[in-house]
Amino acid sequence: MLAEHFELIETIGLNLFFAFIFIFIGLSINDVMKKNDVPKMGQFVVYFVLFLGCVGFIAKGIIQFVWESQGVG
Repeated sequence: MLAEHFELIETIGLNLFFAFIFIFIGLSINDVMKKNDVPKMGQFVVYFVLFLGCVGFIAKGIIQFVWESQGVG
């Protein structure tokens, strides 16, 4: 059974890895900004860019799923 579902397990593991990486990046950025007294506008810009990176990975996953389900990829 493991060999049959290896690709699915690998995909889920990779997506969880990216989620943890984004969480740790967010926590480290938050810590650095608190220690350096970054203004609210700067914090907003930094978190917005981090959010756009997350959205990009989610969009990539959705596009990849749609293409594979239609037989394109």
